[in-house]
Amino acid sequence: MVVAVIVRLDGAGWHIANDLEIPENITLFPIPPYSPELNPVENIWEFLRGNKLAIQVWDDYESIVRSCVRSCCDAWNWLMSMPERITSIASRQWAKRVNA
Repeated sequence: MVVAVIVRLDGAGWHIANDLEIPENITLFPIPPYSPELNPVENIWEFLRGNKLAIQVWDDYESIVRSCVRSCCDAWNWLMSMPERITSIASRQWAKRVNA
């Protein structure tokens, strides 16, 4: 079975490498800059910020550093426990799988 993969690139600086060797079964698909609607992970982060990572107040810088890692890990684990939620957030009606 041959697997073909499309890797979506959002234009971040670390996605640029002139000497990168791309396997034949991988196609790089850059999306236009400033187009979060084309990058489903942006919706994941928005969901996490809106539901678990927002509206937090800390007493000092050290408290931020200590609790930020814990808060981010807790938020990520919370989201990972709901795969159906991830699917609903990241799916696009106009981007459905096509069997070739």
